[in-house]
Amino acid sequence: MSNERMTKEIKMTSEQGTKEPSHRIASFGLRHSFVIFSATRLLLVILIAFCVSCSGKRITKANVDQVTEGMSKKQVESILGPPTSLTTEDFVIMKKTTYVYRQDKDTVTIVFKDDKVQSKDSTLSN
Repeated sequence: MSNERMTKEIKMTSEQGTKEPSHRIASFGLRHSFVIFSATRLLLVILIAFCVSCSGKRITKANVDQVTEGMSKKQVESILGPPTSLTTEDFVIMKKTTYVYRQDKDTVTIVFKDDKVQSKDSTLSN
């Protein structure tokens, strides 16, 4: 075999060798992207399912009964969630905030004096 022919064969072999791994890398990249995309979709579905399950009825008689005088706004919100509406009146000697929770036809009203529960009223039935 002549040197020229041998050089040509080596050159062709090395060119084929460089093409093959880049094809493998591209294939790996596509598979890797698909796995990430699938994992992201699965995580999104799980997150949506979790949010839907947590957004159930929080305004129940049992939950409202847990709210007692002297509780802070943060404690009340940890039990009942954020209020549907609220009003704040800032008097010179005290601050009065009213949280109103509405769910279907039921209403719960909680009055805070200086950020502590002063009273609560509810239209919830057993």
